[in-house]
Amino acid sequence: MPVTALELTRRQPFSHGYERLDGIIRFAVDPLHAANTPIVDLDKAARDEQGRVRFWADVTLLLPAEGNRRLLFYVVNRGRRPTVPLSRAAARPATEPPDDEIDPGDGFLLQRGWTVAMCGWQWDVERRPGMMGLEAPQALAADGQPFQGQIAVMFQPWERHSDQILSHYPQNPRPGRLPIAHKSYPAADVDDLDAVLTVRAAPRGPRTTMPRAAWRFAREINGQPVANDSHVWLEGGFEPGKIYEVVYRTRTCPVAGTGMLAVRDCTSFLRYDAAAPTAGLIDHTYGFGISQCGRFLRQYLYDAVNLDEDGRPAFDGLIPHVAGARRGEFNHRYAQPSAQHALGFGHLPPFHGNELLAPQRAKGGLPKVFTTNTASEYWRIDSSLTHTDEGGTRDVEPPREERVYMIAGHRHGSGALPLGDSEPSGVKLANKATVVDGSPVIRAFLINLDRWVAEGVEPPPNAFPRLSDGTAATREEVLAQLSKLPGLTPLDPDQLPTLTRIDLGPDAARGVGRFPAVSGSPYRSYVSAVDADGNEVAGIRTPELSVAVGTHTGWVARDPSTGGVGQAVDMQGLTLPLPATPSQRAATKDPRPSIAERYRDRAEYLARVRAEAEALAAARYVVAEDVDVLVDIAASRYDAFAPQPAGVAR
Repeated sequence: MPVTALELTRRQPFSHGYERLDGIIRFAVDPLHAANTPIVDLDKAARDEQGRVRFWADVTLLLPAEGNRRLLFYVVNRGRRPTVPLSRAAARPATEPPDDEIDPGDGFLLQRGWTVAMCGWQWDVERRPGMMGLEAPQALAADGQPFQGQIAVMFQPWERHSDQILSHYPQNPRPGRLPIAHKSYPAADVDDLDAVLTVRAAPRGPRTTMPRAAWRFAREINGQPVANDSHVWLEGGFEPGKIYEVVYRTRTCPVAGTGMLAVRDCTSFLRYDAAAPTAGLIDHTYGFGISQCGRFLRQYLYDAVNLDEDGRPAFDGLIPHVAGARRGEFNHRYAQPSAQHALGFGHLPPFHGNELLAPQRAKGGLPKVFTTNTASEYWRIDSSLTHTDEGGTRDVEPPREERVYMIAGHRHGSGALPLGDSEPSGVKLANKATVVDGSPVIRAFLINLDRWVAEGVEPPPNAFPRLSDGTAATREEVLAQLSKLPGLTPLDPDQLPTLTRIDLGPDAARGVGRFPAVSGSPYRSYVSAVDADGNEVAGIRTPELSVAVGTHTGWVARDPSTGGVGQAVDMQGLTLPLPATPSQRAATKDPRPSIAERYRDRAEYLARVRAEAEALAAARYVVAEDVDVLVDIAASRYDAFAPQPAGVAR
């Protein structure tokens, strides 16, 4: 068994009668075993006397007193574990440093007896309380030192600052605004004259090479640049809205793909090993990853590593959530797991499940898969490729092992009141951030996946925009329709990002890329068409859209003060409340009927919301007990946007 030890450093009571275990988990894997050969550079790491490669990771377990024999492995996002997954809890401010606490939220999983597991998988997470990382081995050259080679780091500031960390988290805020940062790939030589810094004004704009004398590998201290191999400094500072990319040579080479083995082998250990604290208590295992971690699970599937060294499947089901059609930098040389937009291995096909799942299907051990996204990933431009051909000319039905769902009008994460247009990270929006909260839908994904695996109950039908029925549209078509809404700041169609075909060089097939990637023709992609209110018609529509008091989108423009005018803010959306009264509608010439014209009063509105919520529950897109949650969410939106009785303050 690749797990050689589970070393617990803490064992204490947790919420809902659970026990919390923390420690580290140690691994030793055979680099030549067929289960491990997909991991790039694993055969180049140092080996012990048995010929195995060793590494270790942080681990946390939440164990129920009486479990339901299900385990959910939660892939921690950039090392963070603030809340029990799928629990509704108050959002933690981004400016607060992480701590060791885990918020149980409303206890959705805990009330059902789920065992919850997490372990570090990302080599570049800083070790500190509340963060989970992986101690990955290094890939070594013939001289016994880590390989040196070329990488690229891209960033787009929200505000002017003089130096930038050479990592992708945090990517855009100025250094120090957020309380955590990831490890960088250090420059092999801070005086390297072959390193290149480019700048462009827009995602598709031409690149200008900055004079080498104008920038350095340095940090600004007391107004002066001081040599630093993990930061880049620019004379005059980095401008808001401009897109910068630095290509340089690094001196470290972690075997990033061991993160996938850590996830697999931790899960297999908990499921099968007699020495595990869960021994004999687990029948079915599921993996859930959000955003970066959803892309990680898509990479895990494509690299076909779900069978452990004993030929047993680690996972029965996986939910890559809000990953779009992309994968990521999780298993190649000089992989940067938190990279999002710099063109690289994560932007390569395949995109749709018929091809993505084929390697694991051929090996055996293919889990059931729910590919789940929001409007935001469609507006990012790649998500529709999960269910069209690469030419974007026709729909492609998901394979029998996969279901594909979109949550309509939703941003990358759940929205909330009050309406706001800025975040502590420095992000400033041209409109108010969306308030759509699809968390009840996301919870139902896991329940439906479990019933599919454990009981053979077919999940609800796929729900996504289709070319065949006209519910798919281009971004330009939707923007033209939404341009009629007063107060909505539009996007510039010429500033929209694209996913393009790329060339990473002759060694890309063995996981070694050439940067920057050579960009080719764009892929064709789609978003959902919208109704007369500007709300999306495809996918799973919560009552916030079907019984509307506002227009909700999966995109929002940058505030002009942050530069990049006409560009979208990544992962965000907007809410534009309906006019409250006919007089407000007339004053703004809003084509949308007012709230007062649609609903007689709050009681009628909530009755219609409940009917829509119960229909979603009947279709199994939400669980029955979350009907009241949907009604409460909608009620708070109505109270915020609707006309108030005379003498009642909003």
